[in-house]
Amino acid sequence: MPRTIRPDAVLVQAVIAGALSFSHLHDLADAAGQDGWKAWAYPISVDLLLVAAWRRMRTATDNGPAWVWFVIALTASLGANIATAGMLDLDNVPPWLRVLVAGWPALAFLGGTLLAHTAHATGTQPAPDAALLNPPESDPASPVTVERETEPAPGSAPELPPVPAPVSDPASASKPVPAPSPVSVPVPPALLDHARKVADSHHATTGNRIDTATLRARLGIPAPLADAITAQLA
Repeated sequence: MPRTIRPDAVLVQAVIAGALSFSHLHDLADAAGQDGWKAWAYPISVDLLLVAAWRRMRTATDNGPAWVWFVIALTASLGANIATAGMLDLDNVPPWLRVLVAGWPALAFLGGTLLAHTAHATGTQPAPDAALLNPPESDPASPVTVERETEPAPGSAPELPPVPAPVSDPASASKPVPAPSPVSVPVPPALLDHARKVADSHHATTGNRIDTATLRARLGIPAPLADAITAQLA
C-alpha cells in the first residue's frame, strides 16, 4: 500500500525560518561589500556552524564550548534578520559591520575546527584491563617455583602461633610444668618433594643421609622449616 505523505508543521517552520535567515544573511553580506558568490557563502557558513554546535551539544557531556559557538552563530543569524528589517540602512553600512562581516569566515573556521577536533568526554567508563579480569593461572608444570614464592626469605623465622600464658593456680604451683611440645611447621607438598629429590641425590653421591644443616644450605630455608622437612624425610 502506498504510504501517505503527511506534512510536518515543525519541518515546514524549519524550512521557512532557514530560507528567510539564509536570504537575510545574503543581503547583509552583499550590503557589506561581499558581492557575487561570496554573499551566498556567508549564510552557508553560519548554518554549518549552528549544526556543528548543535551536534556537539547532543553528544558531549562537557558542552560548554558548544554552547558558546551556538550562541555566536545564532547571534549572527538573528542580527542579519534584524538588520535587514529596516533597523539598518543597507545603502550605508557602518565600518564596524563591514569588519565583522569580513572577519566572519575566519571566526567560523576556528569554531568549526574546535568543535570537530577537540576530544570530548562522552561519560563512558574505560573498559577494565583484561589482565585484571583474567589473572594468569599458575603453571602446573612448575609447582616448586609457585610454592617458593610464598616461602619466607632465608634467615627469617616463620611466624609461629602464640603460646598461651600459663594460668596461675595455687594448687598446681608445686607440680612440675611439662615442657611445651614442639610446634609443627607446615611444609608445602611441592617443597617436600623437592627436598626429597635433594636428599636422594645427596645419599646417592655420598652414601650418607642428608643432615639438617646440609638440607637447609641446599634449599636456603629457615632452620625450623629444615627441621620439619628432615623429620618427614626420616
